[in-house]
Amino acid sequence: MLNYRHLHYFWVVTKEGGFARAAERLDMAVQTISAQVRELEKALGHQLLKPAGRGVALTEAGQAAFARAEEIFQLGQGIPDEVREAASGKVARLAVGLSDGISKLAAHALLAPVLNTPHLRLVCHEGEFEQLLGELALHHLDLVLAGQAAPRNPNLRLTSERLVDSPVEWYGPARMVGKTERDRFPQCLNDLPVLLPTGHSALRPTLDHWFDTQGLRPRIVGEFEDSALLAVFAARGLGVFPVSRLGADDVGLMRGLRLLGCSEGVKEEIHAIRSRRGQHHPLVMQVVAANRS
Repeated sequence: MLNYRHLHYFWVVTKEGGFARAAERLDMAVQTISAQVRELEKALGHQLLKPAGRGVALTEAGQAAFARAEEIFQLGQGIPDEVREAASGKVARLAVGLSDGISKLAAHALLAPVLNTPHLRLVCHEGEFEQLLGELALHHLDLVLAGQAAPRNPNLRLTSERLVDSPVEWYGPARMVGKTERDRFPQCLNDLPVLLPTGHSALRPTLDHWFDTQGLRPRIVGEFEDSALLAVFAARGLGVFPVSRLGADDVGLMRGLRLLGCSEGVKEEIHAIRSRRGQHHPLVMQVVAANRS
């Protein structure tokens, strides 16, 4: 077993930049801390720190160890507050993973049924699909919203359900979207600056195929992973952009954006992926039930 006390001393030495400052912070003897860090290096089989001027610097192995130690002790610092909240019985915690590329505006709409929950503590993580599934399997997340279903893997014990199959609409700033443009949609996309989701998005290949079938060669002036950020740049006049109808209510709150048209046959899918434990989380059940209906 890794000795986490030794790891903590190593983490403090790295944060403070040297053994002397770490000893002062921990109110311990320099020799004691140095010995504990050497024990950690011996256990891991690699040198973690090397002399650098009057302090120390990380070796390559030390950089890897410090990155993990940073995660561990940052999480640890939050434990007292989380325990206090849990003991009070008041906090309703929901940890959601948002896969790269899904519409964040649509994700907001999916979570809307629980946003008025008393004492809600909503934690949202954005990341790569496989990474989020691993976090879900370890019960660090209660729910993952992704543009694809979970792969068949009995070891992960995950279930997925498609919640969204939403038509994709186009919006743009008022100065670019008039009656002429709406009447000429989608051919007007050849003449307008276009903003698109990046290749991370499951929607992007579908849009690219739709452009080909419609004979369109749009002038792409921007690509964004975050649909909300995409909408902000569009509202500032950069171009027109696609968004699922589910997320269009949020777009409507942005001053100056107008509906341009709808991409016939193009839809955005969002799947709700849960672990076995997550299936019984009351807020997860509420999100899935509300959007299923």
